[in-house]
Amino acid sequence: MAAVEKKVTAATAATFVGSTALLAGLQAVQDHAELVSWMPSALAPFALAVVPTAITFVSGWAARHSPRGV
Repeated sequence: MAAVEKKVTAATAATFVGSTALLAGLQAVQDHAELVSWMPSALAPFALAVVPTAITFVSGWAARHSPRGV
């Protein structure tokens, strides 16, 4: 079985940490709806989905490829 590339591991770890921070932030503002009330409710799920997606993209792009034997 092939080893998992470092890029995949980095992207996975960064998404986990970023999503955990995002969920903690959402929980912190849960009782303070005025902090996020400016965002249309139909847009909110898409805006929240952008955060882990961006974290995955940036961390995967920044991590080095694992060397491959030819």
